[in-house]
Amino acid sequence: MNWEEAYRSKICSADEAVEVIQSHHRLFMTGNCSVPTQLLAALVRRAPQLEDVEICQVLTIGPADYVAPEMQGHLRVNSLFISQNVRNAVNDGRADFTPIFLSQIPRVLRDPDMLRPDVAMIHCSPPDEHGFCTFGVEVGLTKPAAEAAPIVIAEVNDRMPRALGDSFIHVSRLTRIVAASYPIVEVRQGSPGELQKQIACNIAELIPDGATMQMGIGEIPDAVLLYLKNKKDLGVHTELFSDGVIDLIESGVINNAAKTIHRGKCVAGFALGSQRLYDYIDNNPMFEFHPQDYVNDPFVIAQNSKQIAINSALEVDLTGQVCADSIGPIFYSGVGGQLDFMYGALRSPGGLPIIAMPATAKDGTLSRIVPMLKQGAGVVTTRNHVSCIVTEYGVARLYGKTIRQRVHELVNVAAPQFREELLAFARKQHWI
Repeated sequence: MNWEEAYRSKICSADEAVEVIQSHHRLFMTGNCSVPTQLLAALVRRAPQLEDVEICQVLTIGPADYVAPEMQGHLRVNSLFISQNVRNAVNDGRADFTPIFLSQIPRVLRDPDMLRPDVAMIHCSPPDEHGFCTFGVEVGLTKPAAEAAPIVIAEVNDRMPRALGDSFIHVSRLTRIVAASYPIVEVRQGSPGELQKQIACNIAELIPDGATMQMGIGEIPDAVLLYLKNKKDLGVHTELFSDGVIDLIESGVINNAAKTIHRGKCVAGFALGSQRLYDYIDNNPMFEFHPQDYVNDPFVIAQNSKQIAINSALEVDLTGQVCADSIGPIFYSGVGGQLDFMYGALRSPGGLPIIAMPATAKDGTLSRIVPMLKQGAGVVTTRNHVSCIVTEYGVARLYGKTIRQRVHELVNVAAPQFREELLAFARKQHWI
């Protein structure tokens, strides 16, 4: 039987496909903009017949019927990065959260004593003439999970872009196939406000020609791309990217010509964006997608000269500790790739790790630069890894600085109405 005959023999409905999922199975579900919606809906329909199915996932975008209260006892999510659609379930105790570096997730997915799945539920592009599908807009974690799971059920969508790089799976690895044709979920960039523009301008001044860029999730990393139009020979090595790279590529700003490794290529694990982005990356050899344990390996990242890492925070204390995953003891998101890239950029020749955030929250009533992190807050980037904190008020350079120097640097980029309070705390602690 050739691959085409084998492929046709595996095609079935979504309800038939999820029959392979049994009680007490661990299921990996591909996430980001690549959630297989037909398979997920069928799993929700099947859920009353199942007990204690664990769904391992990272960030997912879209409806979350599978974490509704009535799913208790049938389906239970274990999220390795908390997205908005499962946040309440995690904090209500109806779903679990596993803190872990993004670079380490493939390792635990491959380990039978940790999180190796019984079933991988994936979303991919149609096969080429040799029988190879691609994982489309989410390669970084889906490929390791699909390689580890003995059972792979796939939604094969003719609207999924064909991603190049280390991003292929042969149809012989697919257990059951659901044919699909619907647009991939879009995450559109909003127009940055004046606050985001000012922070982005401050960051752009730190980025030299020939730099290799990593951009995290959020309005500020997106806004930075708008302020790089006068730069030259920029490159991309990042866990994810969005639409902002397109204009910079087409204008010649991003050409990857100065990269130390993967010269000429934008390297990433996944993409979040609009249909324009999905069309742009489709079969485009300028983009290479790889598993996250490669993309986010700090020792791979550090091989890029002038690696710039831009990530966000919820709050930063006066010693430089960065909280980005919780509000006190309430889990908000996850570690993701922040420390992977902060450490990699710190080791990069000429590299610079940046934490960017507004100076205040809640309409200016709360300072994000605080005397101490909230009780129960998680430290994502330690005071030993931190380098620059950027707000709308400027740049605080902390790397290699004493606590006394750090206090003054951070107070200078805090909102003016909170500066005296911060200084008073530092004096009380004898830090200044």
